Amino acid sequence: MIDGGVVSWVTVAAVFLSNVPEGLSSAAGMKKAGRSTAYIFGVWGGIAIISGIAALLGYALFSHFSQEIIAATTAVAAGAILAMITDTMIPEAFEQAHDFAGLIVVLGFLTAFVLSKLG
Repeated sequence: MIDGGVVSWVTVAAVFLSNVPEGLSSAAGMKKAGRSTAYIFGVWGGIAIISGIAALLGYALFSHFSQEIIAATTAVAAGAILAMITDTMIPEAFEQAHDFAGLIVVLGFLTAFVLSKLG
């Protein structure tokens, strides 16, 4: 996107739809914990605003960086997302490996990526 690419509406819709269950789950958890509706909407509204600002700043800042820095930053972000998904979506693995579950999954994906590039 920094080079002038565009994101299709299908991608935007997919990202939106994939986040709906997570948002509903979080909202239900906050409601169950006794938080008010105003608090829940305030948290999600704040997250939306901060995310928009972060995206704008990232676009403005990274448009001046080299492809290597952008690639490294993207790789770190991808690893962080994999670790987060592992910790939240695979609780059995987290129970057994504790804090190492995310690292193990990221190393597995990294190994698969390296092997796919070697072959």
